[in-house]
Amino acid sequence: MVPALRYLVGARGRARGGLFGGFPRACGPASGRPRPLCGGGRSASTSSFDIVIVGGGIVGLAAARALILRHPSLSIGVLEKEKDLAVHQTGHNSGVIHSGIYYKPESLKAKLCVQGAALLYEYCQQKGISYKQCGKLIVAVEQEEIPRLKALYERGLQNGVQGLRLIQPEDIKKKEPYCRGLMAIDCPHTGIVDYRQVALSFAQDFQEAGGSVLTNFEVNDIEMAKEGPSGSIDGMKYLIVIKNTKGEEIRCQYVVTCAGLYSDRISELSGCTSDPRIVPFRGDYLLLKPEKCYLVKGNIYPVPDSRFPFLGVHFTPRMDGSIWLGPNAVLAFKREGYRPFDFSATDVMDIIVNSGLIKLAYQNFSYGVTEMYKACFLGATVKYLQKFIPEITISDILRQVAVRGLSLWQQPMKVSDNNIDYFLWYCFTLLLTGSTCSFK
Repeated sequence: MVPALRYLVGARGRARGGLFGGFPRACGPASGRPRPLCGGGRSASTSSFDIVIVGGGIVGLAAARALILRHPSLSIGVLEKEKDLAVHQTGHNSGVIHSGIYYKPESLKAKLCVQGAALLYEYCQQKGISYKQCGKLIVAVEQEEIPRLKALYERGLQNGVQGLRLIQPEDIKKKEPYCRGLMAIDCPHTGIVDYRQVALSFAQDFQEAGGSVLTNFEVNDIEMAKEGPSGSIDGMKYLIVIKNTKGEEIRCQYVVTCAGLYSDRISELSGCTSDPRIVPFRGDYLLLKPEKCYLVKGNIYPVPDSRFPFLGVHFTPRMDGSIWLGPNAVLAFKREGYRPFDFSATDVMDIIVNSGLIKLAYQNFSYGVTEMYKACFLGATVKYLQKFIPEITISDILRQVAVRGLSLWQQPMKVSDNNIDYFLWYCFTLLLTGSTCSFK
């Protein structure tokens, strides 16, 4: 147990500009792209920091940036297991800047989403990061969806989402000429961006302010120090020891863990709870052929059904001009299993023994069957998409495989060339879980 890890702010006196006073930084400011820490000569085995952030994704880098800008006298380090930053969830998502319409009014999610979208647009403008405020239509295509659509509209108003309006079929066609619907919510403040580019900009801000980034540092142990480091003048100031798989160690006073798909395991290492457990799902998208991208201008979403943890298959424009169609969600047999046949026995056992997946599968079995059917037989997915854009046909679509939103490109394959390997793998997933979920 490491009780010191539970608190970022201790009872020690605060000096101006810092939590604990003017400690020297581990390394000087860095410019340009993020680079490994301690370019001035300190090795990883002897480095010490006031605060260490575990995880070099967008959450960890945003936390590091915020801390060093508010407390510039502190020495702060970021540890990332990969050789580059932001290569997992940050680089594997749909890239949508959501407006905040979906969340329960007055909830923290609703407040953070609305405020965060506004701050993100402002930050991108300041830093010259490309984005598109292309808007979103949430479209009702059946009469029974209209009450849910109106309720969602009222929720968005309560959450303070700007610019919302209910529109009729003629206005739907003005926004999306090829889209059909009975009624829609127009969300003009929804946008798209490359979140990895945003994360790397956070890293640059952090390093220019004096922060340090250490890549290729995979944390596998966190413990309280039994004695001060050899020859250290700091004595027992840095009580927490973080070790990596190479036997190197970092010492610090406080730890913030932002480890993405491994958050539960790193939390457990730090002495905190591992609940809730993470269950990895891989989201499968289809790709609209480039010559057919004119069919979609902005985001087009269905009316969500609150009974299921899934927003439904939707149309997502990307910064590179491509259009994604999806996702469904298929249980992955490895936490970072970006390909259909990636497998980890440890991760599978963790899913079966420690998670609540079986309960989720039981509660959503029929829905899971439908989603798996659409995943295996792409014509079924296309038929669903045609409810919104009737002009889309099977020949207009390529298959791509995605994890939590962002694809790992395979050889482009026409959906008419159904692959039996996909079918067998999805059937195996169905037998194990009987359910799907969506993670954005």
